[in-house]
Amino acid sequence: MTTESPRWFTSSYSNNGGACVEVATNLLPVHVRDSKVPAGSVLELPAAAFSSFVTGVKNGHFGAV
Repeated sequence: MTTESPRWFTSSYSNNGGACVEVATNLLPVHVRDSKVPAGSVLELPAAAFSSFVTGVKNGHFGAV
């Protein structure tokens, strides 16, 4: 069991008034949460799955927002 706390950050591309997600990659699995509800639910994703998701976003596989 780890006693380390997640270190949350948002993307450097986030400049939308807080409507984004925060990610903590210092823990495995990777932790993801809604930046507007920091005390809310947290998703835990295997590092490989999160990495694949980020690659897909960078490659435009999910369409424009």
